[in-house]
This record gives sequence, structure tokens and C-alpha cells, in this order.
Amino acid sequence: MLARFKISKGIAGAAAALALAASGSAYSAPKTVLVVGDSLSAEYGIARGSGWVALLEQRLKQRKIDARVVNASISGDTTSGGRTRLPALLQQHKPNLVVLELGANDGLRGLPVNAAEDNLRTMIALAQKNSARVLLVGMRMPPNYGRAYTERFAGMYKELSGEMKVPLVPFMLEGVAQEASSFQPDRLHPLASAHPTILNNIWPQVAPLLQ
Repeated sequence: MLARFKISKGIAGAAAALALAASGSAYSAPKTVLVVGDSLSAEYGIARGSGWVALLEQRLKQRKIDARVVNASISGDTTSGGRTRLPALLQQHKPNLVVLELGANDGLRGLPVNAAEDNLRTMIALAQKNSARVLLVGMRMPPNYGRAYTERFAGMYKELSGEMKVPLVPFMLEGVAQEASSFQPDRLHPLASAHPTILNNIWPQVAPLLQ
């Protein structure tokens, strides 16, 4: 009986040790940040490694936050394109955090705000269904699109943030859009020198989501 007790105790101890090891392994697993965006995140017109997404990965390493960044941004992409691409991206990368930076091209093309809002809502819900946190990155349109459209467009992000209970970066180009010298000749895409400012706009919302 004593021998049997010792064997049982040994098996239980080994099982506990394995469970602890598995738990520690899961705890230490790096987190994955998936950025789904357009040219503002895809390093359009600037050197590779100088955009805000690459700078984010560098900062995470500097702060010893164990996370990898997957940049799935495509120049010219719209909320409709992102909605189409997202299911496969979620399945492939299984992110802990999804950063949605889309909508600028919808606005520049004058597409209906309601459609863009519905696409973003669907993307947020899908990411949440897949156990990922979501950060919504907002954009604004130039005033020449008319007051009604620009206000409705900017308000879309705030409404979604409240409705879906996700954090929001109100305007990713804050501190950049006001400076014409911060842009490439097309006046749409920031220079590499402006991307640290963009990261600083986004970082305060990203960091808490990776804790």
C-alpha cells in the first residue's frame, strides 16, 4: 500500500510539474500584433523599415515587450478590401491584437460612410470573435470634401469605438497633417521623418493592450 501511495504521489507530482511547465510556456509565448491598414501603414514611398509599424516593432523590443508585429497593410486598400482579407489573416496569424487602420481610401473616393462603418464594424466583431483585442485607428478628411461629409466620416470612428467597446486613436496624423513639409510631393503620404510622430499617436493605446 505504501509503495502504491508513493507511485501515485510520484505520478501526481510529475503531472503537476508538466502542467506548471505548460502554463509557464503559454504565459511566456510572444503575443502577435496584426496591423491591417492601407498605404499609411504599408510604407508607401519611404524606405522599408522606416514606417510607423516597423518603428512599433522596434519600440516593443526596446521596452522588452515580447510581441511580434505582422504588417498586413496594402497600399490603396479600403475597408471593403480589409473585410475580405481579414478572415484568412486571423486564421493564419492568430493575433492577440488587431490594429485596424482603414478608411482613408474610402473617404478620398467619397464612398458612403455607412458602408465603411459597416465594414469596420464587421471586422471588429470578427476579430473579437477570434479572441483578439482591437485598436481602431481614426482618420479625417480634408475640408474640401464638405463639412457634412468630413464630420460624419470622423464621427464614424468615435461611434464604433463606443458601440464596440474598443480603444480609439482619434486621428493618426495628429501633429503631421498640419505641416505641409511633413508630406511627400503627393501631399497625401507622410515622409519617413513624420512616422515617429504617427507612432507616438498610436503607442499610448497599443501598449496597454499588450500587458
